[in-house]
Amino acid sequence: MYQRNKKVIIAFIMSSIFLYQNLIADETTKMMVSPAIINYLLDSSESNNSDYILQMAFENKEEGLQVQGVGKVNRLLSDDTSGSQHQRFIIELISKQTLLVAHNIDLAPRIDTLQVNDIVKFYGVYEWNSEGGVIHWTHNDPDGIHKNGWLKHDGIIYQ
Repeated sequence: MYQRNKKVIIAFIMSSIFLYQNLIADETTKMMVSPAIINYLLDSSESNNSDYILQMAFENKEEGLQVQGVGKVNRLLSDDTSGSQHQRFIIELISKQTLLVAHNIDLAPRIDTLQVNDIVKFYGVYEWNSEGGVIHWTHNDPDGIHKNGWLKHDGIIYQ
């Protein structure tokens, strides 16, 4: 029931945006809503649950929690080249919590096309830190011991 209500609310929001853009607003006040933002809103119904889980993980200083979610890239960082190389970037969840994504590029392909404001889905391990947390293990485990993680960007899965 809860999931259905969230989908109804999202449909209402999307309908309201459509009505505003096409029936109410004049040319000087029309807002632009990109397809990426629309997909982000549609993903929000499933990401709200993961956002809540990640918020609780942060508040309880959780370690080693397997999580899935979606966020918007708000900062690209330099690669971590000490030990295994990691592509690093900061994402912001719908809840405004930020996460450092540390994607092992020795074991998985780099996301070469990644830009600020892009939407990234993730499945990996959450580790607490004072700034929101870190997501890692976003790749296949070559030893087959750990759950395989991934990142999804522009319809392509990186693992």
